[in-house]
Amino acid sequence: MSRIATILATAALALVLAAPPAAAQFDDVVVKKHEASGSVVMLEGAGGNIAVCTGPKGVFMVDSQFAPLTPKIREAIESLSEGPVRFLVNTHWHGDHVGGNANFQSDGTILVAHNNVRKRMSAEHFNDLFDRTTPAYDAAALPVVTFSKDVTFYWDGGAIEVFHVGPAHTDTDAMIYFRKDNVLHMGDVFFNGAFPFIDVTSGGTAAGYLPAIDRALALINDDTVIIPGHGPLAAKNDLLVFRGVLQETTSAVEAAVKKGKTLEQVKAMNLTAKYPESWGSGFVQPDLFVTTLYRSYTR
Repeated sequence: MSRIATILATAALALVLAAPPAAAQFDDVVVKKHEASGSVVMLEGAGGNIAVCTGPKGVFMVDSQFAPLTPKIREAIESLSEGPVRFLVNTHWHGDHVGGNANFQSDGTILVAHNNVRKRMSAEHFNDLFDRTTPAYDAAALPVVTFSKDVTFYWDGGAIEVFHVGPAHTDTDAMIYFRKDNVLHMGDVFFNGAFPFIDVTSGGTAAGYLPAIDRALALINDDTVIIPGHGPLAAKNDLLVFRGVLQETTSAVEAAVKKGKTLEQVKAMNLTAKYPESWGSGFVQPDLFVTTLYRSYTR
């Protein structure tokens, strides 16, 4: 495994544990810029994809990756806009999406997220799948503005709509739709070209994943650019493929659970064998994916 691949795998583990890897492990990470549409750019580094929307008022940002990457992220943003980062919205509470929160808040950025993000970040968290306890975040990292269902920002002549989608990847999930530029950031409700992770210990549910995806599909059109939580920029067809994989696997696991099959018996069904090997080549390998599906239907 290459050094970059090792970094990404370690970062992905931190995604689940909500705890950052050592700072030195980010030395080789390059923050890349990918034009989405209009004034929206996706930043790719280590951890969850970031969205940056620039305009006369400054910068509107989605997610912050890991704290050690903040200087590189700031440098990338400054190459796009001289204005300050006014708002930072978190798609959910995992460490690879909120790790840099405190750094940006210290610059005067206003942190925004769903109520459950602040709730989960404020308390010690135990992940029984990995037998790991994560301490509460410092107050400086917590969102200072929260919402229960949705909130709209009127920004640079357009609207940025932020809405909660219910338990899916976690119970903290929100999507951000840049209506003027027709760009949707789905957070970890969408892993483009990869199996998703359902964090049952954070309120995630397999049953809630498809309704969350369907809410996105009802909003977008064929021209929408989608920023996934992980993976390259996507279009509607990519999301439909992802939905199809999830539909088939969740239905099979749910049916097996109803028949009383054990986790080992479900794993032996080889449900993921029909999909490209690349789908399980990252952090969420087939065994982990099936395990989280099973746990969701038996918890």
